[in-house]
Amino acid sequence: MTYSLEPAAARIATLVGAVTEDQLDAATPCADYTVRDLLGHLQGLTVAFRGAALRAPDPGGPDQQPGKLLADDWRTLIPARAAEMAEAWRDPDAWRGETAVGGLSMPAELVGKIGLNELLLHGWDLASAIGRPFDADPASVAASLEFTTLVNSPAWTVGRTGLFGDVVEVPADAPPLHRTLGLSGRNPHWGVDLKTT
Repeated sequence: MTYSLEPAAARIATLVGAVTEDQLDAATPCADYTVRDLLGHLQGLTVAFRGAALRAPDPGGPDQQPGKLLADDWRTLIPARAAEMAEAWRDPDAWRGETAVGGLSMPAELVGKIGLNELLLHGWDLASAIGRPFDADPASVAASLEFTTLVNSPAWTVGRTGLFGDVVEVPADAPPLHRTLGLSGRNPHWGVDLKTT
């Protein structure tokens, strides 16, 4: 099965364009990441997942290290890379067979879903950190919920450690995005909770 990464990539572009200089050192729902770190992570992962779709080696340049070297032109670079990543995964062949990302070889369909999950979750992280609304498309949320549910199942053999933080319990009837966030170790009310504590 294939998925469109374009809505999530477009949302990343909008959010990156909304970041102000004084927000770069703000906290994010990713405990170890500031906004600057998160942007650095997006700067690199978009290249890695584009390479996975194209079966091209990940060059792993210094501008792909989170927080180490955020490119001067990050406002245009990150949206362009996100669009290129989404475009690469438009090809049905990208979803077939095996590919590798982060040094791990996996079924391409799983890698594509992980890439979509990265865009969706980090889009929410960024929106929460800068106080912007996050309106993910239902198809992206459904794919991400399917992936985060899989990662938390006994059948997941690769291992959850390092992918997400501890599961945050949310009601079973919570919206799909909230369930996805909880399964990925995020508090769906992160920004609200920060403002009220």
